[in-house]
Amino acid sequence: MTQDPAAPAQPRKKDRTHWLYILVIVAVIAGVILGLVAPETAKGMKPLGDGFIKLIKMIIAPVIFCTIVLGIGSIARAATVGKVGGLALGYFMAMSTFALGIGLVVGNLVHPGEGLALKPYTPAKPGDVNGTVDFLLHIIPEGLPVLPTLFVALLIGFALQQLGESGKPVIKAMTYLQALVFRVLMMIMWTAPIGAFGAIAAVVGSTGWSAIGAMLLLMGAFYATCIIFIVVILGTLLRVVAGLNIFKMLRYLGKEYLLIFSTSSSETALPRLMAKMEHAGVSKPVVGVTVPTGYSFNLDGTAIYLTMSALFVSNAMKIPLSIGEQLGLLLFMIVASKGAAGVTGAGLATLAAGLQSHRPELLGGMGVIVGIDKFMSEARALTNFTGNAVATFLIGKWVGELDQDTARRVLDKEIPFDEATMLSHHHEIDDRKSPTAPEQSLEGHPQSSLNVETRERVNSRDYR
Repeated sequence: MTQDPAAPAQPRKKDRTHWLYILVIVAVIAGVILGLVAPETAKGMKPLGDGFIKLIKMIIAPVIFCTIVLGIGSIARAATVGKVGGLALGYFMAMSTFALGIGLVVGNLVHPGEGLALKPYTPAKPGDVNGTVDFLLHIIPEGLPVLPTLFVALLIGFALQQLGESGKPVIKAMTYLQALVFRVLMMIMWTAPIGAFGAIAAVVGSTGWSAIGAMLLLMGAFYATCIIFIVVILGTLLRVVAGLNIFKMLRYLGKEYLLIFSTSSSETALPRLMAKMEHAGVSKPVVGVTVPTGYSFNLDGTAIYLTMSALFVSNAMKIPLSIGEQLGLLLFMIVASKGAAGVTGAGLATLAAGLQSHRPELLGGMGVIVGIDKFMSEARALTNFTGNAVATFLIGKWVGELDQDTARRVLDKEIPFDEATMLSHHHEIDDRKSPTAPEQSLEGHPQSSLNVETRERVNSRDYR
């Protein structure tokens, strides 16, 4: 049954995670107040944060397993679109790796977290009054080892590639399993306000104002790094390759940035990005491949966050990571971070996986990150979104599918964007979800199912 074009559009249901973020902010403020006003009472709240970290630790292995298996399949599908898909994947993988390296460099220069002296939760001795707390914490099962899980996931992913068509039922089943795992993860994330309250109250109660200063330093350094990455790195690439100005592009996408910032999600901004990139002179096939691929594999902001947060926890717990361990962590994050795109809480799970795989004792300090994660989430999303836009221009230029004159005139506001274009494009995306809709093909390349599959995921996942 086709919908009457004249019928009014159904109002969009508000994402409930918006309230989760508000609750986390309220919990952080309450934890800080309690830590400053009643330090001894605040220290007793630490098991709340430890319990949340145990829940995250429990779900790490399933998240990593599902996302890596399906991620390898996504890479294989993207590669079938030929030159554009290959360039997009290569570019996104290179930039995410570069961003991880930048996070490590800045973290080693700024030394966030120093002076906090965080300590992991220690189980009670027989007869201690917190025996009930230990009992409740032991109900939560220990997580599976991360590195063996990653290894098995890689083997299964490559095996599914070799199965070809016969492996599709397995991939479909894995998709359902991933949806179930992410639903459990989302249930766990709804306990984040409790965990954030306990963790922040305990650390502020123990260290006072120095904890607040350390958290502000991490957030400030992270925001500054993201800004430098956008302006210097992405801006230089955009100018050298496409001859375009990064500040004009940021102005052109201003409404999309406001949408991301106000809703804490870029789900609504992604269709607009595709429409605006086409309006700015990038061909429809290039946009149709690059933007959805970037949605899953472009993790510039998330990559910076992962490595800087890992160093923050390391410094805060006075357990320094050697250069070799940092490089090992970087290599792990290159693979595991592909599971951090698009799912609320997956970034925390990926960070926990990296810490557990290298220095499990560092997991005890992640509670502070839970408290300030929300304050860094918008910067992650905005950086990822900007990287996606820049990549679309660059790849369009590399494959000869960018009209530079049109792009310059659009960014100079000589050709304003018509909202009707976005509405038309959005209906086209909806039509392409239909099984009877023809697939868009790249000129000179095989037809690709990546666009339809990835856009379906866009509608159910948050661009984190």
